[in-house]
Amino acid sequence: MSPLVKIRSERDQMSAVERRIADFILENAQLLRDYSSQQLADALGISQSSVVKFTQKLGFKGYPDLKYSVGEAIARADNGDAPQPAAASAREQAASLAEQLWRRKSEAEEATRLINTPEAIRAVAEAIGQAGRSGKVFIIGLGEDDIYARGFALKLSLLGILAVHNFDTARMTANISAAAPGDVLLVFSEHGNHPALGKIARYFREHRGKVISVTRHTANPLRTLADMSLLVSAHDEQPYIQPLLYQSALQHLLDNVFVLLCEGHDDRRAQLLANLERIQLMLEP
Repeated sequence: MSPLVKIRSERDQMSAVERRIADFILENAQLLRDYSSQQLADALGISQSSVVKFTQKLGFKGYPDLKYSVGEAIARADNGDAPQPAAASAREQAASLAEQLWRRKSEAEEATRLINTPEAIRAVAEAIGQAGRSGKVFIIGLGEDDIYARGFALKLSLLGILAVHNFDTARMTANISAAAPGDVLLVFSEHGNHPALGKIARYFREHRGKVISVTRHTANPLRTLADMSLLVSAHDEQPYIQPLLYQSALQHLLDNVFVLLCEGHDDRRAQLLANLERIQLMLEP
């Protein structure tokens, strides 16, 4: 596993000093080979022991071990990161940008996979599956989060699972009045700090239902309220790239849950095929 991916995946759980070290390494990985632990500490205005503790917390024997590992990761990625010659064609430049974006998405998906254990993802799938047998799965997301909430609700419906989707907090509050023990509420919120969603989660728990939050890998109010969490790790210094990484990693995570809901359930797969066939017939002229 790349040390840079590991740093990205654990950044949100780090202290303020550790995040400063992490950000410096991520932004200056190419230059790290020229820095000793003391020089890095001086550049950040922290103690050398803080740098050493940071590397050991990541699982490395010491700073030289981390520096060597980062150097190896950069060497493996050099082909994709090499600057394009001035005479490169527009097609070559476009291909290079596409390759870099694909690699960054892959790193975000890997980091997200590391923080969501197979057991945690399976537990989420089992909770949704159990609710779908005789109950309901409530799903809400606001703004851009609703894109993924809506898409996942459709996938559950195709499997024959009753999904109650809404992007209006007042209507969802009314819907939840019909919730029963064993039902599940999926709340999509990238930053997990929307007050209305927190109130809905509390109200749902009063009905003894399970709350599953879908947020970034940060400490946030919604995640604290949830019984289970799906977490996304996606970071980039470019503001136009970071949302793309988040969306890609989130979709991959949701796809994993969907596959688990299908695996070993012939009845759900049969329902999926039947529904897809009906939809196709509806779309035909």
